[in-house]
Amino acid sequence: MSSKDTTKHPCFNKETAGSCGRVHLPVAPKCNIQCNYCNRKYDCVNESRPGVTSGVLKPFQAAEYMDKVLEKEPRITVAGIAGPGDPFANPTEVLETMRLLNQRHPELLFCLSSNGMGILPYLDDIAELGVSHVTITISAVDPVIGAQIYSWVKDGNVVYRGEKGAEILLDRQLKAIKGLKERGIVVKVNSIVIPGVNEEHLVEVAKVVSALGADIQNMIPIKPTQDTPFAEVPEPGKETVLPLRKEAGEYISQMTHCKRCRADAVGLLGNDQSVALCGTLKACASLKPIEVKMPKPYVAVATREGMLVNQHLGEAKSFQIWGEAETGGFHMIEERKAPNAGCGPKRWADLAAMLNDCRAVLAAAMGETPQMLLEEHGVKAHVVDGFIQDALAVVFSEGDIKTLKGRRGGIGGACCTGTGTSCG
Repeated sequence: MSSKDTTKHPCFNKETAGSCGRVHLPVAPKCNIQCNYCNRKYDCVNESRPGVTSGVLKPFQAAEYMDKVLEKEPRITVAGIAGPGDPFANPTEVLETMRLLNQRHPELLFCLSSNGMGILPYLDDIAELGVSHVTITISAVDPVIGAQIYSWVKDGNVVYRGEKGAEILLDRQLKAIKGLKERGIVVKVNSIVIPGVNEEHLVEVAKVVSALGADIQNMIPIKPTQDTPFAEVPEPGKETVLPLRKEAGEYISQMTHCKRCRADAVGLLGNDQSVALCGTLKACASLKPIEVKMPKPYVAVATREGMLVNQHLGEAKSFQIWGEAETGGFHMIEERKAPNAGCGPKRWADLAAMLNDCRAVLAAAMGETPQMLLEEHGVKAHVVDGFIQDALAVVFSEGDIKTLKGRRGGIGGACCTGTGTSCG
C-alpha cells in the first residue's frame, strides 16, 4: 500500500471532509457501459451529479489545471478521475495523467472511480503509479437485476445486452475488488439505490463485496435524469436509504456524507468550487501542446534495413537518427535502442525523452495513442511510406508530409488502431 496518509481522503474518511479537499480531473470522456440512469450529454454548472463536467481535459492540460487548483485551494489532498465516462474506457489518458501528477505532485493521494468493466488489465499499472483509493460502482450482484440497470456493456468491440452483459460486468467487478485488495488499495463500492429495481437487493451486494475485502460501501439515491430510461423513477428518501445503510452496515462500513460529485468537482465536499473554477478548467482545456520554438537537428526513423521507412513504431527495437550533411543531403548520425515494449503510456513518454533532439519520428504505421503522446512531448510523429531520403527531404524542408503516405502500397502495415498499451 502507498505510504501516503490515506486518512486524508474526505470521501473515505468523514472526519477529514471539512479540512481536506479533492479535485476530479475530467480526462475520461468515453464509457464502456450504458447505465439506465446516466446521461452525460447535459452540463449545467448548478447541477451536481456524476457524468457532468464543464470541459474535458487532455493529460497535459489536466496537469496544468492541477497546478492552478492547488494555488487557489491548497487544502486539496486528493486528485481523482471519475469520468465523465469511465477511466478504463480511456486508459491511455488516465494513466498518462496519473504519471504527470506523480511527477508534479507526488504528495497527493490518487483516486479512481470506475464501473470495473475495463480495469483488470491495468491493476499493476495503477498500483505502480501510486493510486491508493479506487471506487467500483456495483448496484447488483445478480445478473437478472443487473439486466434492468444496464442497457449494454462493451467488451472490446463487442456489445452485450441483457443478462449476458450484466453477467460479464459483474464478473469483472468482483475480480477487480479482489485484485485491488491484493495490491493494498483501499476499495469503496458505490451502489445506486433504484426503487422498484434493486432496493431489496443492496444488502446482498454489501455481503458479497465485503467478503471480497471491500472497505466501505456508499449507497447513493438515484437522481432522475432527463432522457434516460429511469427518468421517471422517484428519488428515494431517507426513509428508504437509512434502513438499508443500517442493515448493510452489519457487513461493511457505510459512507453517509456523499455529495454525488460532478466529474469536475473541486474543493471541500461541503464547499465545492466547480463554478468558481469553471473558467480555469475551460482555459486549461484550450491549451495547446508544447510547441517547438527552434527546429531540432535530427529526425528518427523506424526502418528494417536503413533504406526505407518500413517499420511499425511499436515494433521498432531501435531508431536510426538522421541529420543534414554539410555537403548537402542527409546522413545517419547513430542508432538508438527503443524503450522496452509493454509498459503502456510510459513507453511513449520514454521514447519522447530519448528523441528530445529530434523534430520528428517517421514510421510506416503507428497508433493514435503514441502519436498523441509523442506530439504532446514535442516530437512530431508521422506515418509515411517510401525511401528515407525522400521523407527526410520533405521533413527538413517543412513540406507537406501527406504526400509521402501510401506511395508504396502500405509498406510494413498500412493501418493501426493500437491503444498504446503494447505495440502502439
